[in-house]
Amino acid sequence: MPDLGRRQLLNKVPLVTLAFWVIKILATTVGETGADFLNFNLGFGLTKTSLLAALVLAGFLWLQLRQDRYVPWIYWICVVFLSIVGTLITDNLTDNFGVSLVVTTVVFAIALAVTFFAWYRAEHTLSIHAIDTPAREVFYWLAILFTFALGTAAGDLVSEQMGLVYALSGAIFGGLIALITIGYYSKILGAVLAFWSAYVLTRPLGASMGDFLTQAPKDGGLGLSTMTVSAIFLVIIVALVAYLTVSKVDAIESDGGPAA
Repeated sequence: MPDLGRRQLLNKVPLVTLAFWVIKILATTVGETGADFLNFNLGFGLTKTSLLAALVLAGFLWLQLRQDRYVPWIYWICVVFLSIVGTLITDNLTDNFGVSLVVTTVVFAIALAVTFFAWYRAEHTLSIHAIDTPAREVFYWLAILFTFALGTAAGDLVSEQMGLVYALSGAIFGGLIALITIGYYSKILGAVLAFWSAYVLTRPLGASMGDFLTQAPKDGGLGLSTMTVSAIFLVIIVALVAYLTVSKVDAIESDGGPAA
């Protein structure tokens, strides 16, 4: 783990563009379908899948924290595995320990709020365009982990306990993201609040997409295999990340402007 002092780095996160949100949603869907593939199709079970995903995540986070700038392929692999691990944390609490979705939703919302409070107290900013010290980066990735866990809990609470079909659930979460977008561009919502609110909601949106594509028709899905959906979405993610790596259109410096 690098020193968490004030050592200045180049910005470690991408510019928030349309490509950012497309990859984020696809990564979330891959996290959902990939975890299901390991859990059910390969028979790993929830516990072994969780341990394997956590181990891989730890390795890539270690690699990410050792960089001194934004490296697209490392960054987005971390996002994919944070999606998987955040989902599995909620699933373990619900399925293995019997914790209700209401409780997990509240607990992870509080955990996310505490993370933001500690981040602001320590760094005096919550800017998503100035992740340029080790401490800020640790807060950033911790917040992302809690957004995935919270998004999983809140999404399951809405879709499962309210008995909504996957397509309708996706439409609801997509509509909420659209409202946040309107609120941001009309200056009703600040950049930080709009970003993190949308970040939480893209988790259940992506999961609804994944479930709609892979669940059996009798359950409201299309019945595609989790392996097929995961492979197709991974190919799209790889193509977009390759484009960003070559073009550098999403690289930013510490002041929030485009990289030279």
